[in-house]
Amino acid sequence: MMLLDLKINRRDFLGTAARLAALYGMQNTAIGQVAEALGTVTSGGAPVLWLQGQSCSGCSVSLLDTYPRSIVQFLTHDIQLKFHQTLSSATGHVATASVKEIIAKGDYYLVVEGAVPVGMPAACRFDNQFFTDQLRQAIPPAKAVISVGSCSSYGGIPAAEGNPTGSISLRAFIKQEKIDKPCIAIPGCPPHPDWIVGTVAHVLKFGLPAMDHDGRPLMFYRRTIHDQCPRYPDYERKNFAKQFGDEGCLFKLGCQGPVTYADCTIRKWNGGVNDCIASGGCCTGCTTVDYPRPKDFPMYYEVGGHSPGSINS
Repeated sequence: MMLLDLKINRRDFLGTAARLAALYGMQNTAIGQVAEALGTVTSGGAPVLWLQGQSCSGCSVSLLDTYPRSIVQFLTHDIQLKFHQTLSSATGHVATASVKEIIAKGDYYLVVEGAVPVGMPAACRFDNQFFTDQLRQAIPPAKAVISVGSCSSYGGIPAAEGNPTGSISLRAFIKQEKIDKPCIAIPGCPPHPDWIVGTVAHVLKFGLPAMDHDGRPLMFYRRTIHDQCPRYPDYERKNFAKQFGDEGCLFKLGCQGPVTYADCTIRKWNGGVNDCIASGGCCTGCTTVDYPRPKDFPMYYEVGGHSPGSINS
């Protein structure tokens, strides 16, 4: 397969390393080490096995938006994606044999997208094998385990109240199975591609990143959206928007920024073009632990309604 060639000069490369080092809370002396880790990622030294449970594949679509690398180059060269159900060109026995071979060899980075249907294992299969059984085989030989997206990290929509599959998060599944393997959570619906790539780079060079009590890397989930919001001065002046399209803080229109930890407002999406709040919408809290499992999860609420502070951050 011909790869799209997107050149990145040394200056830009080191600039990226410097920004990551700052996010990691490291001194300038660590820039070289971060650059080395990024070099490992971008030279195909990070074999990744990507498995999917109960998901909409939105996290995979988000990964395709990685920037400034091209999609083809990123997937086939940068992270050495060994297998992905949605993106793989192999089908049938060729695909299943490939996954079995990868698991048998071990030493890969396991990325899991989607919730785990422990209450109804038959709801998710691969090669006539329950997803739960596949995870029991794939987790132990992995170098690191990363749950990508809200569904894999905390259960998400598949684990919402009233679901018939008994779905749980990957971290809950690992704990339930008593498997001795730490799991990094990268929540988001979907998560930003930088969060995924940056976490893999950190694991490669420095090991597990510093995480909060819910398994989120602090380098991306340390501060709330509210604290980094461009409309924060409006909040301080009590200048609240009364309807969408108005100037002012969106809190009274249901913005979950005060209880949502992520850096969307400063990182932005689609190559730094936009984010939810900049586009005029509220933060819906997609990186929170409860998103959106309770029946009364306040995705939006009327002015004067209950405070979003009841949501677990």
